[in-house]
Amino acid sequence: MLLPHFHLTLLVNLHWSLATPLSLPAIIRRAPGFHLPLSRREINTGTPRRLPKQSAIGLGDYFDVTYNVLVQVGETLAPLVLDTGSSDLWVLSGPCSTACFSSTVPLYPLTSFQPSGLDVRLEYGDSLTGTFAQGLVGMDVVGLAGLRLQDQYLAAISETNTKVMQTGSAGIFGLGFPANSIIWNKLLASRVSREASHEIRNSLSFQTRVVTGLSGIHGHNIPTMLSDLDRSLFPSMDDVLASFASNGPLLPRLILTGALALPIVAISLQRDTVDLGGNQGMLSIGELPAGIATEDLTWVPLRGYTTAEGGLPAPEESPNEIYPITWEVAIDDVYFDGRRLSRSSLAAPNISLTALLDTGNALIRGPKDVLDVITAQLGGDTYDCAEAHTLTFQIGGRFYPVDPRDFGSQTSGFEDNTSQCTPNIAPTDPPSSGFLYSWSIGDPFLKSVLVAFYYGNLTHPSQDQPRVGLLSTVPPDAAQRLQAAVQLSNATLGGNLPCASPAVR
Repeated sequence: MLLPHFHLTLLVNLHWSLATPLSLPAIIRRAPGFHLPLSRREINTGTPRRLPKQSAIGLGDYFDVTYNVLVQVGETLAPLVLDTGSSDLWVLSGPCSTACFSSTVPLYPLTSFQPSGLDVRLEYGDSLTGTFAQGLVGMDVVGLAGLRLQDQYLAAISETNTKVMQTGSAGIFGLGFPANSIIWNKLLASRVSREASHEIRNSLSFQTRVVTGLSGIHGHNIPTMLSDLDRSLFPSMDDVLASFASNGPLLPRLILTGALALPIVAISLQRDTVDLGGNQGMLSIGELPAGIATEDLTWVPLRGYTTAEGGLPAPEESPNEIYPITWEVAIDDVYFDGRRLSRSSLAAPNISLTALLDTGNALIRGPKDVLDVITAQLGGDTYDCAEAHTLTFQIGGRFYPVDPRDFGSQTSGFEDNTSQCTPNIAPTDPPSSGFLYSWSIGDPFLKSVLVAFYYGNLTHPSQDQPRVGLLSTVPPDAAQRLQAAVQLSNATLGGNLPCASPAVR
């Protein structure tokens, strides 16, 4: 989820679900889609930016990486980080005024907040991080581009060690599935706890601590508990699925309440550094952007997971349902500068190669042994910024390169006509428990594609399969454009590559 982002879930052991060739079904349009600009926050210190090599810092420690969309929460119009790697919506609240002080970020005042009596701690990170945001769970009216939902659950954050406010953000807007929502899980666990017998309440802790990302999941698996324990004591799966529409995240609720013409969002991220321009930063909801047809994209299914592997149980009337958790797709292969990279030896051979597509991740995170090969090909941890290097992911049989202008970030300025860059890659924990993806593909890749996230049928995915559509936007002369931008900066900007993102006000 974030800068870098590591993800929230109570579900483990994913399963790859094979599917037939994909096409979007014909759906009666209820209303036109809408398109929102993604405002970007960059802190320009006037000196080259430096990224930590291990990507072990918490939220907000990277500049030039947050993409905000304006969301109305109660009476507060809040710039929230757009995050396809998580599912929850949270905002910095009034009680956080000391720890969250910022002259540009509005704090949610709680005047219209309806507390649920629950609190939540959202933890972001892999085994090297300890970033968190915690506060009260409750409801308010939430609006997005004129659409308003009553009684939307969110977290009003009162304590955090994140630094989202330093990047012009007031919280996080997760675009994931209900099963990956900690708030939804907390509400479900609270109901289970109330309805379970005294003995079960004493034997099980429903106050789950969740540590997310590839390092694994800590705490109880609520869907597995629903499957293992006496179902007569718990909500039926029909009740659980129905709760998506009442207790689920904002986007799934908009879909389930019929507010959108199509259950789809499309995202393009703009480049505001190195060589300004590229894609128009935009979030399209309910339809694809103008001029883009479904057949223009390559569609690939999401990874699903069975009940036996820790997934959501299927309803009795549809026992073969397999539910996705997040926007995770299969990777055919990975290439660097035209050379196919070997599969990592750090993951078990029976774990299929997949990647999470995550707008909240500042970097491209992957297996350490594979990234070591890339570093060796570069000749070290840094390289001349004028060198055009291409990291390419083969997905659905097609090649999707990272634009060489986005592959690295400048770490030193003008020295003997050479600007040095560090690759925007970082190692992460190998998949062993929890999520099983080996790669978390963040903004450097997502600035090079248009991505459509199609939710399908949220309660019965076999009827309309969730999927991702990809369209590469890298121009054929990207390498030449990079070299021209570096030459210009050396000649006119003292070797510092340009950055032009305005601050979010």
